[in-house]
Amino acid sequence: MSKTDTSNSLEQQRAVSNRPASPEADQSAPKRVAPLTILLGVVFVVFCGILVFVYVATKRANPVMLDQQGKPLEQSSGPATSGAR
Repeated sequence: MSKTDTSNSLEQQRAVSNRPASPEADQSAPKRVAPLTILLGVVFVVFCGILVFVYVATKRANPVMLDQQGKPLEQSSGPATSGAR
């Protein structure tokens, strides 16, 4: 057996050992996730939570428009009109 035969057989063994046994075996290995991706994901979830909280809070609120003396204005379907601009 010559030196080139030995090196060729070693290369073939390495190539075979690097291949997964089946396609499922390649997909089952856990992939590493970058810390920045995790951080951005957490920031996104917190931001969405804040948006939902503010939306629910504004739907519960029952604002009453007051005039300059602090008395409630009458409810109207259109925009509020006032004499002063």
